[in-house]
Amino acid sequence: MNFNNKSEILKRANFLLKDGIKNRDSLFHTPIISSLNGEEISSRVMVLRDHIASKRVIRFHSDFRSDKVKELKGNKRISVIGYDPNFKTQIRLSGKAKINHKNKLSMKAWQESQAISKKCYSVKDGSSFKTNKPELYDFHMKDISVEDGYKNFCTIEIFYDSLEFLYLQRQGHRRCKFKWNSKGKLQSSWLVP
Repeated sequence: MNFNNKSEILKRANFLLKDGIKNRDSLFHTPIISSLNGEEISSRVMVLRDHIASKRVIRFHSDFRSDKVKELKGNKRISVIGYDPNFKTQIRLSGKAKINHKNKLSMKAWQESQAISKKCYSVKDGSSFKTNKPELYDFHMKDISVEDGYKNFCTIEIFYDSLEFLYLQRQGHRRCKFKWNSKGKLQSSWLVP
């Protein structure tokens, strides 16, 4: 791979994101997502579920009752960062989030999800609820109807307008930023690592 060629770098970024969807060994499978809670930055690790490079969109699943969904309803700006030391590569995305709840897109994602993943959305009270007795929220698959969790399930699509790629190497790191304007026109520039 030629890390002095910006178009090859963008292809590599897209490959690593696409690979991160199914490859549980890739650290791009679980990037860090950051949103704003008022003036506070709120970050969490999430599982990457989809990446469509041609539309510059990535997708995650969430509990609709979660704090992150509340934050994104208030401010759609969001950033994503992943680093995999095996590849010596960091990818940072920024853009706007769209929440899909009880619509065709959320239903399709729900239907494609495994039962073990669906059970998380059947928990009473929802993600981030404060409790003094966490054991009250334990459950076994036989005790719940996983399909009941759909009402709490949503997808978060991130439409990114910026992708930054950093590759670490002994002879000189490479850092490149790709930025798309509102019409989808790409501009790229080298950055000093």
